[in-house]
Amino acid sequence: MENGPYKYIRDGNGSVRVIRIGTRKSQLALIQTNSVAEKLKELYPDVHLDIIGMKTTGDINLETALSKIGEKSLFTKELENALERNEVDLVVHSLKDLPTTLPPGFTIGAVLKRENPHDAVVLHPKYIGKTLDTLPEKSVIGTSSLRRAAQLKKRFPHLEFKDIRGNLNTRLKKLDEKEDFGAIILAAAGLRRMGWENRISQILGPEDCMYAVGQGALAVEVRVSDVDILEMVSVLHDPNTVLRCIAERAFLKHLEGGCSVPVAVHTEVKDSQLYLTGAVYSLDGSNSLKDTMQTDVAAAAATAVTAEEVDEGVQRVGVTATKILGKVQDNAERLGVALAELLLNKGAKEILTVARQMNDAR
Repeated sequence: MENGPYKYIRDGNGSVRVIRIGTRKSQLALIQTNSVAEKLKELYPDVHLDIIGMKTTGDINLETALSKIGEKSLFTKELENALERNEVDLVVHSLKDLPTTLPPGFTIGAVLKRENPHDAVVLHPKYIGKTLDTLPEKSVIGTSSLRRAAQLKKRFPHLEFKDIRGNLNTRLKKLDEKEDFGAIILAAAGLRRMGWENRISQILGPEDCMYAVGQGALAVEVRVSDVDILEMVSVLHDPNTVLRCIAERAFLKHLEGGCSVPVAVHTEVKDSQLYLTGAVYSLDGSNSLKDTMQTDVAAAAATAVTAEEVDEGVQRVGVTATKILGKVQDNAERLGVALAELLLNKGAKEILTVARQMNDAR
């Protein structure tokens, strides 16, 4: 039965609110969404959860390179439309798919503990036992990411790079059943969540390929006005992941970057310090700028207890995390902005402008 924008069902004890969770229909997206639903079910056993799958622009248009479609919300727009129409109550995304500026009325109510954020090499069966270093000259590497291609072209000049689209299952099938690619580059997190660790031939460390902003983290997007849902999902926040991703998203936002330009990051929290390394690249990787900065996050695990420290409703690059001290989140956001400003002062804008123009002209 319906009651205003919400849906309820009757059980033996009366009415139970149904929490409708929106997700992409891909196998990986459903696995990720089910993992979030299981966590919510453990915390709130009396709530009924419905998972609603849908296709997004990025799932439908598989012929055009991601960087050429020119749409910032390739994998999120249709899900957000459903959220806006009250057809779902929350949406589970891969955080790297979410733009740094969300539509009005939406917020990221939870950022879950990050899986391995690095990229992985999956080799054609005939090359098992090799690495990118030892692949034959002119081997073709499949990737839909300008970020990956820019870094790997410079690091492995003997290889060639070509776009490959589709979900994980589709890309692995293209790799295994044809001779078009010697290897493909995928996010290690997705392979691990699918249970396909055995396909990982090589994990690329930051010296070879830094990762995308938010890569490996899951985000739960909700309506700002839906205070009950926001409170419900807020317990899923992982403090270290939240701080790392706020810094990364602030870095990207200040650079005005996106999937049409190569921007990469690497973050870690160590000894109460948050370290952020960020870089921008030309399309062929020949021109780049990279630097590292750090900030104090000693109070990251503390729970906000005073009225001054609780900043409900405050978003930082789209993230609302009321149970993590606001001043520590501010430090993370300022770190991202400061590093972006440092690179811009060194000429990052020119590199990104040329990269964007060259990508548009391809």
